Amino acid sequence: MTKPIVPIALNDFDPVVRHQALAAQLRQHPSRPAPREVANMHCHSFFSYNPDNLSPTGLAWLARQTGIKLMGLVDFDVLDGVDEFLDACQAVGVRGAAGIETRVFLPEFADKEINSPGEPGVLYHMGTGFVSSEAPPAAAPILAELRARAVKRNHELVARVNAYLAPVTVDCDADVLPLTPAGNATERHIVAAYIAAADRQFADPSAFWAERLDVPRAQMDEIMQEPAALANLVRKKLMKRGGVAYVQPGPDTFPPVETFHQLITGCSALPCAAWLDGFSAGEQAMDRLLPLLVDKGARAFNIIPDRNWNVADPTLKERKLANLYAVVELAQDLALPILVGTEMNSPGLKIVDDFDAPELAPVRDVFLDGAYFIYGHTVMARHAGLGYASAWAQAALPTRRERNHFYTTVGRQVPPTSAGIAKVRALAPAMDAADALQALAAP
Repeated sequence: MTKPIVPIALNDFDPVVRHQALAAQLRQHPSRPAPREVANMHCHSFFSYNPDNLSPTGLAWLARQTGIKLMGLVDFDVLDGVDEFLDACQAVGVRGAAGIETRVFLPEFADKEINSPGEPGVLYHMGTGFVSSEAPPAAAPILAELRARAVKRNHELVARVNAYLAPVTVDCDADVLPLTPAGNATERHIVAAYIAAADRQFADPSAFWAERLDVPRAQMDEIMQEPAALANLVRKKLMKRGGVAYVQPGPDTFPPVETFHQLITGCSALPCAAWLDGFSAGEQAMDRLLPLLVDKGARAFNIIPDRNWNVADPTLKERKLANLYAVVELAQDLALPILVGTEMNSPGLKIVDDFDAPELAPVRDVFLDGAYFIYGHTVMARHAGLGYASAWAQAALPTRRERNHFYTTVGRQVPPTSAGIAKVRALAPAMDAADALQALAAP
């Protein structure tokens, strides 16, 4: 799918400008393309990193213009975009949900690589179904700690890279943070700052990078023609495992999974396990890993399908598909709704998965059910206080399978319109689940 142009003002760093620009776009384009039965529930915005610098509002507009029916915001370490994204999705008629992603430490798998390559015990992990950018007082210190840890890691990384790349150096506060709207810089922002610094300092930056990255000059000249390729190479050679500025994380580098879960559940959201491709030692033990995470509170499961089926090598593709189908079956056995998406945090990633691909036919409906589920929770939690973790849900829907079915049904029945939301707001807490669904389905 060709990526449409998102008006620049929708991605301005000033939230007032973004809000006004969205209103203007809706006035200019009152009718929307017909939505398709597709979902991207894992999209990063410029509050962590997006290669097109898309804001939460920009993502919602992109979904509207490309006919994506359901979309989920996921940013690293922050909830900064949650309110904006959910408001924008409602305004443009997209079923929206919002989450957070970070890295945590899992001591039970301390000797096994899981889904963070080369980093035993380290787990990319998520929370989903947030309805506010503000964390309640009990959870706010944990959210603040995630941000503080990220700031500390960034400053330490910049110091190590500066020592290696001098005379090309950057100042984290002056050169990196201005690339972000709210101070939550990532490695990709840091890479962009170094590339810009080299461009400023040298008339021939290719020679500098060829020498510092130990790449033949002719090869570097070719790489310089592709900005994304240069950025990926700089990040790999300097910051990723084996790079000159890389430091192996340990048990104290990232918070324990239980602490992250306290933040998520404190916000009445759902802890969400994340899966890579089933090849690591940890993911080869998914029959042990996933039940462990469920016991610790995981209530959903995240997959990035494209890297597990859209593979050129036929032998590797066969193995990856087998792993994908197996982990989907395991998640279903454990009553975990599955959220899928493309991340959109690196150049070249798709706007949305190819839901019509033959390889996804056996799992397509499961993936769509997961998207409707988390939207159903979101609309009920945001507008009625009756989300998945509410006291009402625990009493009316005592099993996880019952809740999964209920919120998936809500997600399908309730459109993101003023009329649909009015029905949700009119629900009486004394209603049982069947009466609630009947009220939501009424004309």
